[in-house]
Amino acid sequence: MDLFTIQLTRLFERLSYEHEAIDSIAAVLAQAAIAEGTIFIAAFGDMKAVTAVALHSDEPLQNAAEWSPASIVTSIDRVFILTPNSEASELAGRLSDAGIPFALVAPPSKDSEFADAFLPLTSEETSLVQDDGKAALVPHALAGLYVYYAVKLRIDKLLVE
Repeated sequence: MDLFTIQLTRLFERLSYEHEAIDSIAAVLAQAAIAEGTIFIAAFGDMKAVTAVALHSDEPLQNAAEWSPASIVTSIDRVFILTPNSEASELAGRLSDAGIPFALVAPPSKDSEFADAFLPLTSEETSLVQDDGKAALVPHALAGLYVYYAVKLRIDKLLVE
């Protein structure tokens, strides 16, 4: 348990220094709320926890909806992609090709170049390692929720201003 606490402390400490990325993500997503568009949450893997919180918490994210492959995304909408791997690569490419702004929280990849706002996830620095050298636990959902709440607070502030 002590190793897990150390792992989370390191993760949250690193994310707490990502002010610029969080501000950029909030600015991109707030554009949809201001234009009365939709903020689509496209979460993959255990990052789907963000979708549940964004849509079903006591204070849901304004103008948010869950993205699905059947979603119709227009120029006034924005997409918030959260993925622990490269699972969202196709979506990021399609949004980029269509000129639809999106924010990305993911491990660094070629897709991060196309994002209008990007916060890198680096699982290596935060994972507990087993005796065989493999990662025992990577708390992607907790990282995603931390970023979500930081972004939501910033969006709420932007919308008040």
